[in-house]
Amino acid sequence: MSTATAGHRAAMDRIYRRQRHVYDLTRKYYLLGRDALIVGLDAAPGMRVLEVGCGTGRNLILAARRFPGARLTGIDISSEMLATARANVARAGLSARIALAEGDATAFDAAALSDGAGFDRVFLSYTLSMIPDWQGALAEAARALAPGGRLDLVDFGQQERLPAGFRRALFAWLARFDVTPRTALADAVAAVATAQGLDGSFRATRRGYAWTARLARPGGTRDAGIF
Repeated sequence: MSTATAGHRAAMDRIYRRQRHVYDLTRKYYLLGRDALIVGLDAAPGMRVLEVGCGTGRNLILAARRFPGARLTGIDISSEMLATARANVARAGLSARIALAEGDATAFDAAALSDGAGFDRVFLSYTLSMIPDWQGALAEAARALAPGGRLDLVDFGQQERLPAGFRRALFAWLARFDVTPRTALADAVAAVATAQGLDGSFRATRRGYAWTARLARPGGTRDAGIF
């Protein structure tokens, strides 16, 4: 494990050691667009779905209930968050359908996690804004896609069509939790698409409060869907 990875893991465990117990209750008010992303996964029976940065397991549980035939996996660098995720998944009676593993978003073994098949759906929900090497994490997540697979993400935008005072207040609040909205997200999505031969798209929603993106790998028989 690199020094940078170890430092990030320690930082996330420190932040979430206590927050994990109230995370879902508090974040539902400002992590906007998560549920729309999950609905848009459109995971058919038998599809393999990966969440990078699964946190408390909240999104995976919702996805498992909406797509009962899908096979779900979540990774997170924080052992504290994974402890909560495992408890939540077990409480929901979904331990047989949701696999959880500790992993670095910038360097995980997608083949081992998917039995060599890759993933039909990969998603990141408000994750890149917390990862120091977020461009590396985006590229690694895209590499996990199977032929015909698709990556969807949502994260903080730049609040470009919201009042300046709101933007300053929100960014100051986020900084307290080591969250940094990524100004170059659109460029990074385009760069990964070019480097890996993917189809890429990007858009701002909620007046720039949230930015969403999609990367789709050609080939296979999976439907990439409409964005």
